[in-house]
Amino acid sequence: MDKQMRIGYIGLGLMGKPMARNILRAGYETVVYNRSRGKTLELVSEGAKEGFSPADVAGQVDMVFTNLPDSPDVLQVVTGEQGILEGAQAGLIVIDNSTIKPATTREIYELCKAQEVAFLDAPVSGGDIGAKNGTLAIMVGGEAEALEKALPVLNVLGKKITHVGEAGAGQIAKAANQIMVAAQMVAMGELLIFAKKSGADPKKVIEAIKGGAAQCWTLDVKPQRLFEGNRTPGFKAAMQAKDLAIVMETAKAYGIACPGAAISAQLFNAMLANGMSELDNSAVIAMIEQLSGVGLLDD
Repeated sequence: MDKQMRIGYIGLGLMGKPMARNILRAGYETVVYNRSRGKTLELVSEGAKEGFSPADVAGQVDMVFTNLPDSPDVLQVVTGEQGILEGAQAGLIVIDNSTIKPATTREIYELCKAQEVAFLDAPVSGGDIGAKNGTLAIMVGGEAEALEKALPVLNVLGKKITHVGEAGAGQIAKAANQIMVAAQMVAMGELLIFAKKSGADPKKVIEAIKGGAAQCWTLDVKPQRLFEGNRTPGFKAAMQAKDLAIVMETAKAYGIACPGAAISAQLFNAMLANGMSELDNSAVIAMIEQLSGVGLLDD
């Protein structure tokens, strides 16, 4: 697939905008659409073309990406009025970078297939830093033939693209990813407050443990931000809570025990109840601070 391919991107949020920008900078003709137009015009000023609806975007491109908040949003943008399928020609490839329910993904896949449109679920991991740097991990569900055609563009967005399986498998992988991410954020909050209240320097504790078995992306990236008092996203707590709701709903549907994820979900839901939905997911430490009666940055 060469740079003559025309690419659409719908949903220019914290992740979508830098991903669309990377496609544009890679030399692809890029058509963008966002419900709030300001983000669209920002990319238009950099050389993108404006689309005026999902259908309008789909009618101009060979491949269209979506990156939207939740399952109903993707269903509406793909299948609703003025949606992608209204403007799609046979052979269009739709690639969803959102994190949504596997069941919704499979429903959209079948609706697309009926119109000879390929649909790949391709959720991503790596946060806004990975989106900006083009270093995301991308988990793909859907047909191998469509993935092969999309791979050159996906390689612009991520450093590791894995074909997990058929439609919905990418979303299952992302849900599994979010079980681990949430657990790491909670564990980091616990260990930092554990160190603080027990009388050890949390910064030195992090240095001591991140070179051993506890080493992970979370300890490499997040503590310094917390030590600086920076709890802005990143990845919003509201989105982490939404993803954990997908985990728990899927677990219930298949009769899977997920006790750790259930506790993480309670803590992130508590963040939302305490008005912290727009903070970073690492700010779940605030719940540990409240329960323990000490703040990480207290003197």
